[in-house]
Amino acid sequence: MSDVLHNRLAVLRAERGITRRQLALAVGVHYQTVGYLERGEYSPSLLLALRIAEYFQLPVEQVFATKPFPRIGQSPGQASA
Repeated sequence: MSDVLHNRLAVLRAERGITRRQLALAVGVHYQTVGYLERGEYSPSLLLALRIAEYFQLPVEQVFATKPFPRIGQSPGQASA
């Protein structure tokens, strides 16, 4: 089992045209924290993960996961390259 927490933050931000600073301000963290989260260098607290999911109006499991998210255009059952 891996201790890595995967996320879709960069994709979600890009889809909505949101900067790291805007997201950070909305959820109460420093903008560099958003960068650390996106790169997998930092795992959020449960409270922060819930705040981020709420900000994007998504269930937390659509933002964060213990397994990598499928690439765009790849079905969930396909192996990643």
